[in-house]
Amino acid sequence: MSEPLHLRYYAATGVITAVLLNLLLRTFVRLGGMITTLLIAAAIAAGLALVFHWREGRAPSNAERWRFTALYGGVLGLLYLGLLGMMYLQDTPSPMGLFLFSLHYLCYPLLAWWAFAPRHGRR
Repeated sequence: MSEPLHLRYYAATGVITAVLLNLLLRTFVRLGGMITTLLIAAAIAAGLALVFHWREGRAPSNAERWRFTALYGGVLGLLYLGLLGMMYLQDTPSPMGLFLFSLHYLCYPLLAWWAFAPRHGRR
C-alpha cells in the first residue's frame, strides 16, 4: 500500500471517530467543555498512533507525521469552519467565544502531532 494512501485512511478514521465521539459524549451523555474535547482528542491521537505502530511495526517518519497532521487537521478544520458558519448564522460569536472555539479545534491536530512523535530511547 502506498504511503500517502494509508495515511489518508488514518486521517479519515480519526475524523470519523472525532465526529462520532463528540456526538455521543456531547449529545447523549451530556458532557461538554474543554475537558471533554481534550479527552476525545487525546484518545483519538493515542489510538491512531498505537494502531500505526502496531500495523507498521515502526514509528512514523517526520514526513508521515506532518502529512498525517495536515490531512487530519485540514479536514477537521473544514468541519470546524462549517460549524463556525452555522454559529454566525445564529448570532455573531464574541472574541472570547472565537478564542475558545479555536482552542477546541487546535486540541485535535496538536495532540495528534504529539502522539505521532518518534519516541527516542525505546526499541
